[in-house]
Amino acid sequence: MSWRGLDESDIRVRPSRKGSRPRTKERPAHSDAVVAMVIGVDRGRYTCLVPKGVLGRKEPERVVTAMKAREIGRTRVVVGDDVALVGDLAGGPDALARIVRIEERRSVLRRTADDTDPYERIIVANADQLVIVTALADPEPRPRMVDRCLVAAYDADLDPLLALTKADLVDPAPFLASYAPLDVAHVVTSRGPEVAGADGAGSTRGIVGIEGVRERLAGKVSVLVGHSGVGKSTLVNALVPDALRAVGVVNDTTGRGRHTSTNAVALRLPGDDDGWVIDTPGIRSFGLAHIDVDHIIDHFPDLAAGTDGCPRGCTHDEPECALDEWVEQGRAGAAGASRLESLRRLLSSRSTPD
Repeated sequence: MSWRGLDESDIRVRPSRKGSRPRTKERPAHSDAVVAMVIGVDRGRYTCLVPKGVLGRKEPERVVTAMKAREIGRTRVVVGDDVALVGDLAGGPDALARIVRIEERRSVLRRTADDTDPYERIIVANADQLVIVTALADPEPRPRMVDRCLVAAYDADLDPLLALTKADLVDPAPFLASYAPLDVAHVVTSRGPEVAGADGAGSTRGIVGIEGVRERLAGKVSVLVGHSGVGKSTLVNALVPDALRAVGVVNDTTGRGRHTSTNAVALRLPGDDDGWVIDTPGIRSFGLAHIDVDHIIDHFPDLAAGTDGCPRGCTHDEPECALDEWVEQGRAGAAGASRLESLRRLLSSRSTPD
């Protein structure tokens, strides 16, 4: 039949919607999906670690590249997430699996761009510890930034750890004294003497105190945060020699560092199957618009009970606050006054530029 012989009766008409079978909204359960840990994120591709024995009794752990499936929608997948994978799990350069589900998160570290931004940004999931890295000099320490990171750690139910670097330039005692009432764990490192490289090619400097840092991180998933130039990537390279994280220098004019880490990445500590460090890009601000004040006070059990007498909406830094009387009566212990001062300093950091 030639095209010229066709008329309207030869045109196929699609049946009406009422007469066709509607598309089901049910999605596959993916009960055979493999659970893996996200250890890197880069432009829509997720590097995932499949544990040993999951793909077979004798199969070693395997690194798989994946992308989000449509059913994930706009939900953000971050480093530290446990995700369910289906598809090509061979792990080769041309293999690409699909993330079909994000497992329940044990913890979530969040921040906002600033204190007026209502949109929360998830930095890392399923961490145990927040390591706040700050230099004692070059660049100068920023206590407000440290305070904000402590608030974020308490809000995420993470154990905070202060990691002070460059103690060879400044005595750390005065800085640590201001955080003593908070009972925050800390480690102190300094730069070791220069050691000439092989065949006289350049020189390197070790880190004094790195073993103490390693002991604090053992068996935990630890997130390292800090502004640029504090030595965060240097610590990571000392802890994980194969990491090869880029390190930068501090600008002599501005006193600020330059961003060298551009994306978060999880790195396993050598010889420790359960120990991980998550290196994050340097931050210049840590917004706390999402923080619930009551959640922070819960981390001060000696003071939390005293808030029962506070007026509704109390900021805990006003004349009517019941915490003052609680401390004066000695019900918060001998360190009550200094603990209350530290609590109020942390709460005020939410409205004070860092």
